Amino acid sequence: MLLLLPVAVLGFGMLGISVFVVVLVPYLAVLVYISMVWQLASVVSVLEDDYGIKAMKKSKALLKGKTGVAVAMFLVLVVCFIGIQVVFEIGVLFYWSMSVEMRIGIPILCFLMLFMVVLFGLVAQTVIYFVCKSYHHENIDKSCLADHLEVYLGEYVPLKAKDVQLEQFHV
Repeated sequence: MLLLLPVAVLGFGMLGISVFVVVLVPYLAVLVYISMVWQLASVVSVLEDDYGIKAMKKSKALLKGKTGVAVAMFLVLVVCFIGIQVVFEIGVLFYWSMSVEMRIGIPILCFLMLFMVVLFGLVAQTVIYFVCKSYHHENIDKSCLADHLEVYLGEYVPLKAKDVQLEQFHV
């Protein structure tokens, strides 16, 4: 709402649009930066023993020096998401007169493309994490990393009924 305030107050004239652009550019820059820090913090929380605010600080420190690479990868992923959304909207929502095969095939194709972009994004975030670690000359202990990740892949222990029930807790 605050982004549209200059246009609402000053109108659609040259001054209103220019103030809108002046406000929009820093807003988008901060949004992209916070998104990159957040995504890298999710990788840090999986691959290291840092969680929450500590992971955010670590990811912010890791991004220094390689922000351009992270921005480029983030923008590529955003363009892919927008492209998939546009194909879905044009193919399904706007063209009702298509054949049944097309109305079923386009959403399935968009879902598969979205699935691939999400998986590519997760791999790209991990690669950016390792690129940032190597840029800062931080040691990547592969045996420690393997031991840390083995916790996620350890033996499955099924939950017992007493572990799941909440009737013992008093709030």
